[in-house]
Amino acid sequence: MSEGKVYIVGAGPGSMGLLTLRAADLLSQCDVLVYDYLVNPDFRRLCRRGCEMVDVGKAPGRHSISQEQILEILLDKAKEGLQVVRLKGGDPFIFGRGGEEKATLLAEGIEVETVPGVTAALGCAAQNGIPLTHRDFSSSLTLLTGHENPDKKEPQVDFKKFATTGGTLCIYMGVGQADRITNDLIAGGMSEDTPVAIIRWGTLPRQESWSTSLDKLPGTVSSKDVKAPALLLIGEAVTHMDDPSEGRALPLLGRRIVVTRALEQAGKLRHKLEEMGAEVLELPLIKIKPETSPEVLTETFAGLATYEWVIFTSTNGVRHFFDFFFKAFEDLRCLGPMRIAAIGDSTAEELRKLHLQVDVVPENAVSEDLAQAILDFENIENLNVLVVTGSRNSPKLREILSLKGRAIVDELQVYRTDLSDPSDTWEGLTLIEEGADSILFTSSSTVESYANYLAKKVNGDPKLYSIGPKTTKALKNAELPLAAEATEASLDSLIEALLQS
Repeated sequence: MSEGKVYIVGAGPGSMGLLTLRAADLLSQCDVLVYDYLVNPDFRRLCRRGCEMVDVGKAPGRHSISQEQILEILLDKAKEGLQVVRLKGGDPFIFGRGGEEKATLLAEGIEVETVPGVTAALGCAAQNGIPLTHRDFSSSLTLLTGHENPDKKEPQVDFKKFATTGGTLCIYMGVGQADRITNDLIAGGMSEDTPVAIIRWGTLPRQESWSTSLDKLPGTVSSKDVKAPALLLIGEAVTHMDDPSEGRALPLLGRRIVVTRALEQAGKLRHKLEEMGAEVLELPLIKIKPETSPEVLTETFAGLATYEWVIFTSTNGVRHFFDFFFKAFEDLRCLGPMRIAAIGDSTAEELRKLHLQVDVVPENAVSEDLAQAILDFENIENLNVLVVTGSRNSPKLREILSLKGRAIVDELQVYRTDLSDPSDTWEGLTLIEEGADSILFTSSSTVESYANYLAKKVNGDPKLYSIGPKTTKALKNAELPLAAEATEASLDSLIEALLQS
């Protein structure tokens, strides 16, 4: 067995663009990812398919994994000979317990490499135009924490001692201690008028920021209901903070939009929404995994060259079909000379990535329209047709091609869609407790999962949007209100429906 290794990696303050190249490289190669809840979910998509992902996040309102359990996970995985990335928000050695984890792993004979990250103080300050050091007013920078080891009998950070340093104070995890921090700093000699910035979810689209003064800090935290994760910046440097009201006039700014696609598929939709200013919450209501019958797969591939048509009903079908295909064949030409049809533009685009020409794509991405488009293309009577499907696909396509087109139709299931209960995930808890403006449903299975696990728990009354008729039908069957349906079964059309409502 090869020797395992643990990489203690800083993920930066949150923004995808602030992840280091070294961190991205390690994520693409690791066998196991052990991540905290503050880590941007986008980073998980950098991992290779098959990477084991372990959520060890400590967040309010959810079961907390102890530090001892986290260390046990790291040790067990490394001793199995696996390459493990321990991904932490910010920099792992700045209030991230990275030093403790490194010492324990080394004591057990595990090889460790530390990869620095942009820590929150630097990233959040720069993103908001605050120069933490400046020759005219801030010649020092102090990093402090408002949340210490709960085993300590009394706090070891004496804020009074930092009241007259004359530089910028950066206090992590301090909003819960706003009263004590304010009282101690004023008692130590800091002016009540000293500028203070509060930055929550810094560098992310959901960022909130407030400017106040030291004496008004507790009141601001209380009146604005500021919760973790938030950073306090104290000193004259804060007067240079950018005015958040001067940002771009983005159409979805300040709105929380929930995306219900499977985690590995949500990136494109998330990116489009974030470009418009939205805070995007990815809710993994379904799980997609490869699944097929070995006997049917072997029989299908043995007669692959006999099919005149192969039809793909989803992007997942394309991905998983060709994963199986390239395990059996080394050359794409083994696919044969058949015609190819795709249910929609996204599925067709996935095929074009393989340099395959798609002969038929219907205007509307529904089974009935796909079948009719093939019938309009040519007479398929007695032709051999292969339909690549998942576990929840409608039988409509096969029925129309067989009964109306009189084709000889075989189906090959290459993946399975399972409903997933996200109630105990950070995303699920956030939606339950804080609600959202809108939820975008991209399949009937996501509707079914939402209805089963979350619909009655979510705070507020989010508007529900559907990508097409099948998804709309599922909403009606679940007695969930529909705000709007996309005019075409595409992500762009779904976003347009959101913008127009």
